Amino acid sequence: MRFGAIVFFLLPILGNIYVLWHVWRILPLMPWAKTLILTLMVVAFLMLFVGLTRHLQMSMTWATVIYEIGTSWLIILLYLFMTFLLLDIGRLVHLVPPSFLKNSWAGTLTVAGVLLAVFFYGNIHYRHKARQPLTLNTEKKIHRPLKVVMLSDLHVGYHNRRAELARWVDMINQEKADLILIAGDIIDNSTRPLDEQQMEKEFLRLNAPVVACLGNHEYYAGQPDSRLFYQKSDITLLKDSVMEVGDLCIIGRDDRTNLRRKKLTDLLQGVDRSKYLIVLDHQPYHLEEAEQNGIDFQLSGHTHHGQVWPISWITEAVYECAFGEWQRGNTRYYVSSGMGIWGGKFRIGTRSEYVVATIDGSPSL
Repeated sequence: MRFGAIVFFLLPILGNIYVLWHVWRILPLMPWAKTLILTLMVVAFLMLFVGLTRHLQMSMTWATVIYEIGTSWLIILLYLFMTFLLLDIGRLVHLVPPSFLKNSWAGTLTVAGVLLAVFFYGNIHYRHKARQPLTLNTEKKIHRPLKVVMLSDLHVGYHNRRAELARWVDMINQEKADLILIAGDIIDNSTRPLDEQQMEKEFLRLNAPVVACLGNHEYYAGQPDSRLFYQKSDITLLKDSVMEVGDLCIIGRDDRTNLRRKKLTDLLQGVDRSKYLIVLDHQPYHLEEAEQNGIDFQLSGHTHHGQVWPISWITEAVYECAFGEWQRGNTRYYVSSGMGIWGGKFRIGTRSEYVVATIDGSPSL
């Protein structure tokens, strides 16, 4: 098992132990009531690991409940951990009385009230989708200005269900775009909820051609099943392949989950460089490759901009560009924080978004 996977499982376990100990101490209840609450917290924690299973052998209703509770608990756990850590530091420097953290209604209601407010805001903020305009000017020949809606990280599945996807499709259709580009992670972790809810029918309502690349979650869901869903949804998949759309040339890279994906240099062999070159690459690593190969624009996603603070600080440290516009030489980039979300439906310090780009260039001769 890789070190990263060990850390992924170990840190939540240690964090959960720390939080459970503090919850036991702070609750001013009888031992049996404390035991019941802590048992429910442990069950919610275990639901996280069950919910991440690709093939849940249970009804859609129960699978959805387990996924929603388990993945939401991971974020709730993070904020409980930070809250108790801050209170412990306050106690050590004599800003928080020890009685506030032991058998305390004041402490219990304060912690519960603050976190309820934070997560209520986070859920409302997630449901709001920011519209990000973007103007891409070029000296290359563009016969007329093109409107392109750009998306990433829809993560449709058990939590972002068909009704939510339908709302997004309506928003996109209002743009009356010439083209829709999706930079991977359309699917969350299983195609089962997509098939059972017939989500392909929502994608078929989109009023512009859709071109997409794969993300790491398409691999988690099973690449053959993911590709079949793309096909049913009339989404043109570019997997280490190239296509021309009018004055544009779109290069779709396979996700770096495939360690043997082709190099960008190889994909550009024989490409008409007089066209406006767009790369779709889900994970925004090695941005210098697009610059070195004369790409005009690259669309990526994957980072979610951390999804919630302070994870956003980690993504900003890991990636050259973790969110928004970027430029290297003559190459422009946009790393989207995503239309959808993985796991719990909270956006705290980040946003869900879609990009509406206008590509304009020299007038045709």
